[in-house]
Amino acid sequence: MDTGTGRGAARPRHGDLDLRRLRVLVELEQRGTVSAVAAALHLTPSAVSQQLAALARELGVPLTEPVGRRLRLTGAARVVVRHAHDLFEQAERLREAVSAYRQGESGDVGVAGFATTLAPLILPAAGILRRTRPGLRTQLAEVDPPVSFDMLADGRTDVVIAVEGPAAPVRDARFDKVPLMEEVFDVALPPGHPLADTPSLTLTDLADEAWIFATAGMCQEIPLAACAAAGFTPRATHAIGDWQATFAAVREGLGISLVPRLAAGASGAGLTLRLFDDAPSRQVFAAVRAGEAAVPQIAAVLEALREAADARPHP
Repeated sequence: MDTGTGRGAARPRHGDLDLRRLRVLVELEQRGTVSAVAAALHLTPSAVSQQLAALARELGVPLTEPVGRRLRLTGAARVVVRHAHDLFEQAERLREAVSAYRQGESGDVGVAGFATTLAPLILPAAGILRRTRPGLRTQLAEVDPPVSFDMLADGRTDVVIAVEGPAAPVRDARFDKVPLMEEVFDVALPPGHPLADTPSLTLTDLADEAWIFATAGMCQEIPLAACAAAGFTPRATHAIGDWQATFAAVREGLGISLVPRLAAGASGAGLTLRLFDDAPSRQVFAAVRAGEAAVPQIAAVLEALREAADARPHP
């Protein structure tokens, strides 16, 4: 039995193992002759011999021995061949993993959005990705602008969902903006309200109502501006910063409220949400770092967000 420890054993050469040389040895084990290996790998017989000699030097053991005019694999070479197949499989898995990453099929993408975008938009997009790209992982965070944009700038997240407004720096050269949807404001009416079933409804029809507004931000500013554009100053009776509490107040008959459509899913039963003729709206968009919308992983997330947005009811 050849042990690889005789006088002919080469000294190990420290360095990276060349898989191409391993492939030459495996081909020799399968095909039996140097000329057959040369033909299969489109090499010259001399090049095959050189590759085998270099591999023997790398490993520090003789890999072949002459038998007449042929070469026979040594016992050490057969050990190498057995392990070579495992290395080839691992290398193939590595290539597949890199290919999947390059195509956006794997990786990690952070997505941050304000509260009312999570359930109706971001979570459905994450569900789409889970079904279509199971190797692509999303890390979701509920964060409002401008903090979400700080996270985007310093790499703590990769995609931010926001609406146009003072808190969203959409003209910042560090970010690219990707439109997702126009979000209309519906009016929430108490149970049995006389205008709930009217064929046509305008803001002017609601001028004498008691109004419930958000405590701050665009969900306060947009309804106030819409009322002003309709020619009246609303009678604001309550300021509430939580949509579920707002819906509860409307349900109790304490007033009406203009509600962004993404928040409507939390309304529950017992009140009426309806579109009206001069309904205001706002633009919902995704922001990414400048130049990164084409990164395969980020592009896949943006595509899923657009699909989720398109699935929403349109005005």
